[in-house]
Amino acid sequence: MASKKTLREILEQSQQCILVPCVYDCASQRAVEICGFPISLLSGGEVSISLNGVIDYGFTNLTDLEGVVSRVSQTSSIPLIADIEDGFGGPLAVYRSAKILSNAGAAALQLEDSCDMEESTSILPRDKYLAKVKAAVAALKGTDCLLIARTNANPYDPNEMKEGCERLKEAMELGADMAMMVLITDYEHAKIMAENVPGWKIFADVRADNGMPNVTMEQLTDLGFKLCSTHFTMKAAMEGMIEHGLKNFKNQSVEYTFTHASGTGKPDFSASPLFAPQDYLELENRFTGNNKEYTIVGHHVDEYPEEFKKIDIEDRL
Repeated sequence: MASKKTLREILEQSQQCILVPCVYDCASQRAVEICGFPISLLSGGEVSISLNGVIDYGFTNLTDLEGVVSRVSQTSSIPLIADIEDGFGGPLAVYRSAKILSNAGAAALQLEDSCDMEESTSILPRDKYLAKVKAAVAALKGTDCLLIARTNANPYDPNEMKEGCERLKEAMELGADMAMMVLITDYEHAKIMAENVPGWKIFADVRADNGMPNVTMEQLTDLGFKLCSTHFTMKAAMEGMIEHGLKNFKNQSVEYTFTHASGTGKPDFSASPLFAPQDYLELENRFTGNNKEYTIVGHHVDEYPEEFKKIDIEDRL
């Protein structure tokens, strides 16, 4: 039997703040899933880089995002939170976006209050943002998809910090399930938010400067935060590709790649086994009664490595 848990179930059962990696495609989602992370967050910025080849400047449209959310969520066993930026317009656009993306498989939608992608730190008037919140709440009614109300208010400006907390509190009262103040980077501001915004909260983009995390999961747990997002997948992927690329280009050989495996510890190891391809054919064999094995153009593919989390095929399809 499939054992997928909804995001709400995970949040209700967890007694501590959960570290949530940001992902941008099916491969990054697979990586965080097999490492054991129970939740992921689709980064709008990194989706734009991977999909469009350019920075997050409003180039990803709703149709683009629907495709990514659908592909990622429907090939994974863990809930995917989707960053939907400003919802692609006013309240009616937000309503439509929320309907489409929840149907595509998003476990939660993160809706921000920016005025413009080019001026993302300039926030909408409170009434205009709350109208969008109302639209999203209405669109998600009766679904398992949660709403995360996000403000881009500047916590280092006392007036904006107050405004950010007040609009998040109102958003929660209107039916949002979780609140985020994305520019908070330290414990003191997280404490102020915790004191003024009720309900579930998410700490955004935790950093570790000079080897020291700005906040710990224990500190955030004590403040009542349920989730803490972090960016590492795209940096890790680019670092790995550049590392191997520089060596292979210099040597005009792939010897380096076939003798180095910093993640799996298995040299001469294709990435294919990490996606457990044999499981797909085992599922097919249930229908056909055959005994087909997975190969790549006739070449044997290693079994899924035992040291990583194993996910049932029925939870990935």
